[in-house]
Amino acid sequence: MTASYSPDWRGESFDGAKAALFIGDRLLVIRRDDRPDIPYPGALDFPGGGREGRETPEQTLAREMHEEVGLDMGGAALLWRRPFDSATGLGRVWFFVMRMQAGAEARIVFGDEGQGWSLMPPARFLAATDAVPSLQARLRLWMAGPDAPVLP
Repeated sequence: MTASYSPDWRGESFDGAKAALFIGDRLLVIRRDDRPDIPYPGALDFPGGGREGRETPEQTLAREMHEEVGLDMGGAALLWRRPFDSATGLGRVWFFVMRMQAGAEARIVFGDEGQGWSLMPPARFLAATDAVPSLQARLRLWMAGPDAPVLP
């Protein structure tokens, strides 16, 4: 399958952004729509999605986060970010790990994509048989890094 990268951003092409967002010590997880025309129907997912226009990775993530769960990312601490080839083979995506203080879930307003949201310990997401595998791998990579966090 040929990659279909979006226009350059700082000399790099990319097509989307996803974030493992910790609210306190739990991850914000979305249950994808259960439709046959999308990758990983019904799977556990992280907020994020496709780039629009000439957005930066951060702008893509901020827009998607607002559309999907109503959160403003201005209050989130950036812990890690890295580009990856898309798991679907359609371009390059940025993966972020971010944290908001416990209680931020009170501001969540679920959008019109997906079946719902929940907060869960990272170990539960990593063990889930119905989670998007590439997101589990990316979270594991961050957790195994040189400054690996101690998380429940």
